[in-house]
Amino acid sequence: MTEPMLKIPAAEAQRHFGLYQDKALTQPVAVTRNGRARVVMISIEEYERLKRRDRQVVRTEDAPQDVVDAILAARPPEEAQAFDHEAG
Repeated sequence: MTEPMLKIPAAEAQRHFGLYQDKALTQPVAVTRNGRARVVMISIEEYERLKRRDRQVVRTEDAPQDVVDAILAARPPEEAQAFDHEAG
């Protein structure tokens, strides 16, 4: 999706739903209420692409031991020391 987001009032979306459903195949369509975006229509392909990018959260108790060991052994790079003063 390369085109900018199209913004339309909810009443317009309701009147011409099929039109905006088709437009959502090529660009996001924000449906507004009182001038504020409330929801966005996107193609199923774009939705699935975004879902694939979701991070999966795993509790440490459920993580494989080699992953836990790697996390425990990890050390920040030298250049990260420049931010040590920000620690609370």
